[in-house]
Amino acid sequence: MQTRGKLLSFALALTGSVVLLGVKAQKQPHTSSPADDPIQHNARRMLEEGRITFRVDTFGSEAFWGNSLQLHKAIAGEKLGGIGPGVSPKTALAVGLKVDADALPESLKRDLKAGKVNLDDPATTVALLKLNSVVGVTGFFDPKGTLRSMGIQCSFCHSTVDDSFMPGIGKRLDGWANRDLNVGAIVSLASNLSPVAELLGADVNTVKKVLASWGPGCFDAELDKDGKALRPDGKRACTLIPPAFGLAGVNLHTWTGFGSVPYWNAYVAATEMHGSGTFFDTRLNNTGQYPIASRSGSGNTRGKPDRSTPKLAALHFYQLAIAAPIPPPNSFNAAAASHGKAVFEGKAKCATCHVAPLFTEPGNNLHAASEVCVDAFQSDRSPTHSYRTAPLAGLWTHQKGGFYHDGRFTTLADVVDHYDSCLTLRLTAQEKEDVAEYLKSLPQ
Repeated sequence: MQTRGKLLSFALALTGSVVLLGVKAQKQPHTSSPADDPIQHNARRMLEEGRITFRVDTFGSEAFWGNSLQLHKAIAGEKLGGIGPGVSPKTALAVGLKVDADALPESLKRDLKAGKVNLDDPATTVALLKLNSVVGVTGFFDPKGTLRSMGIQCSFCHSTVDDSFMPGIGKRLDGWANRDLNVGAIVSLASNLSPVAELLGADVNTVKKVLASWGPGCFDAELDKDGKALRPDGKRACTLIPPAFGLAGVNLHTWTGFGSVPYWNAYVAATEMHGSGTFFDTRLNNTGQYPIASRSGSGNTRGKPDRSTPKLAALHFYQLAIAAPIPPPNSFNAAAASHGKAVFEGKAKCATCHVAPLFTEPGNNLHAASEVCVDAFQSDRSPTHSYRTAPLAGLWTHQKGGFYHDGRFTTLADVVDHYDSCLTLRLTAQEKEDVAEYLKSLPQ
């Protein structure tokens, strides 16, 4: 008995030691080994390279926007060697262009605050371009300081500013959808729209009518592939500019899941920004679905030199690092949001598709139009013939312009009403309000 007691005490002590060691091991912070250093170095390098690409790289798009469309001449105006009256800062801000306050010298900031800068003069716009302060736009100047061309960057559509200096001027917010940006109005300013008209097989006046239909925050990335300028009901065919944050872990990008983030970066760089790069997708050779793309060969774009492909990896890395922004204090009703979360995860069945914390489905996050009770016009423009389950984190940042791919729902309450009807949820008025408040609170 005495021997058994000693053995039992020893076993208990040994077990306790093992448990204690396990607890200690779990509590010890992870430390990097020398083998991890190359990984950390590579991560830092890609993050910085990706940020520069996102904010600075035009991929050679100045050959299209400047050399072909001559948009820079319309910006500069006749007095500065261009054409027409020019584009003043007031006009530029009115069509949604933004200015990075951190790129402005302190003396200029003081003069702006004092009202000493003429915001009605196109020369001021040109000066802002020289400072590389216009978000998403790069001006190219000759040795005499004359604007000779211009190109665009990823941040043109997918960045805005916080208006901390004044409306339209502030600190950059990378990844935010610029729902103020009127792409159609900006393109219409171009001195020479004939390259666009020739591609679409239309006259310039028709092109301008289509561009005018888009409005702020809307862009049609399929127009130059399928030529569908308007919906069958006569409404605009463009889709809302989506955010480029909160995409880590999300399978497919864009409203209709055309492809992954790097797929879409290649697509946009080579065929929408009209940079010099490579983009390949045999699906665009479908003459019935993509008559313009099959004729132009955009599904097998091989720009020389290739200025986009070497940048795709770091650009992808940077975009995945942009987290969805936290909603500001008092921007939603916290108590209602708490109740809304329970409804979202339960009775409303939202979490069936919008799985936290991604708020989209892990895996193949696509649905037929009939599953979400909407028409298939936009989904049928995609090779997937489906709509992607859009991630919801950071939804509070892009409420302007409406919701869904085309802004058909004006408010979040309208979206909740739609699904209440579509899925026969029988939510109460209070439950609907609470779900809407929860959506405003994401991520939390």
